[in-house]
Amino acid sequence: MTAAQPQPPSQTLLVANLLAQLAFGLLAMTICLPSMQEWAGIFGASQASVQLTFSGYVVAYGGLQLLYGPLSDRLGRKNILLFGLFVACVGSVLAALSTNLGLLTLARVLQGAGSAAGMVVGRAMVQDLFQGPARTRVMAYIGMTMGLCPPLATIIGGQLHVRLGWQSNFVLMAGLAAVLFVAAWRGLPDHQKATTVQPHWLRAMWASYARLAREPAFILYVALLSLITATFYTFLSGAPIVLGSYGVGPEGIGYYIMSVPLAYIVGNYLTSHLVHRTGDRPMMQLGQGFTLSGVALMLGLALAGWHSPLAFALPLILLGIGHGFLVPPALAGTVSLVPALAGSAAAVAGLMQQLMGAVGGFTVGLFTHESAVNLGLLMLGFSVCAAVAQVLLHRRQNHHPR
Repeated sequence: MTAAQPQPPSQTLLVANLLAQLAFGLLAMTICLPSMQEWAGIFGASQASVQLTFSGYVVAYGGLQLLYGPLSDRLGRKNILLFGLFVACVGSVLAALSTNLGLLTLARVLQGAGSAAGMVVGRAMVQDLFQGPARTRVMAYIGMTMGLCPPLATIIGGQLHVRLGWQSNFVLMAGLAAVLFVAAWRGLPDHQKATTVQPHWLRAMWASYARLAREPAFILYVALLSLITATFYTFLSGAPIVLGSYGVGPEGIGYYIMSVPLAYIVGNYLTSHLVHRTGDRPMMQLGQGFTLSGVALMLGLALAGWHSPLAFALPLILLGIGHGFLVPPALAGTVSLVPALAGSAAAVAGLMQQLMGAVGGFTVGLFTHESAVNLGLLMLGFSVCAAVAQVLLHRRQNHHPR
């Protein structure tokens, strides 16, 4: 039966290709974070305006995911992925050539809009190409890869900034987009488009989202995930500014930022081994405890006058572990409430996570950050709101068990 099909790519190369396509968006999002602490001076702009370059990317990255998913079903996975990589490459080139902050912000929006295709199509292709335990194993690889992207990107971005200038980060991403374009074109299989396509697919998509909006538990799950993401993006966006006030230059920022993503990987690993014995709810409660403790400890040290990079970064290891406990069961709950609409649920959750992440990144620019106090208060605010959403969710589950 398979003899008539084209020779499939090596399993290892296929997985590596998919992981690279998925990771591109997060790399593009974070590689320029070390440079952002200097853009205000370079372009003569306010820090709030600089933060818009991050928020603009995140909004486009989240919003376009809602569109790329249905389009990939209608037009083919590879076609949408190639289009997205082309747009991301154009955005990266435009960013490298930018001479003012307005043009750079537009370029970042284009980058985010193009990069969203890799996230959506990569996940869809995992569903298309792998079954059973193999699919679960690839999903685990994706989680590990996503956790490694921010620290590696910020380390590389900081080194490039110091040695070759901030534009070099965007030159690298343009080159990577071109390489991934060729890799997708030559190395990924073509997706069989549906032979019968409903004429009113936008209407059907809207009906699916309206159905999910009538599920209070779904709304609470999405709120929880979105506020968790806002906490993390607030950290990602504000950490370079705080660390800069502590004397850490672009070349060293990534080494301190990496504490949270690496701890997040550890939390995911522990969750995969513990959740079968404890269940989802205890893991989420434990995760919330770790999260609030980490943020409170960081804020407490800053208020006590411990203004040092280690006093800022080390307590947030607890935050990373806590998010590793929280996110997997929350994601599982989000997509399992209405199994027939799992794809739509994942798209809505992804969009709201990125939108709230953009809000978190933007709020950083509204305050000064001579120390970690203001950043800690922002992170604590988002974390407390997430805890409230979790309490309401569990209370509802007690009264309306499924």
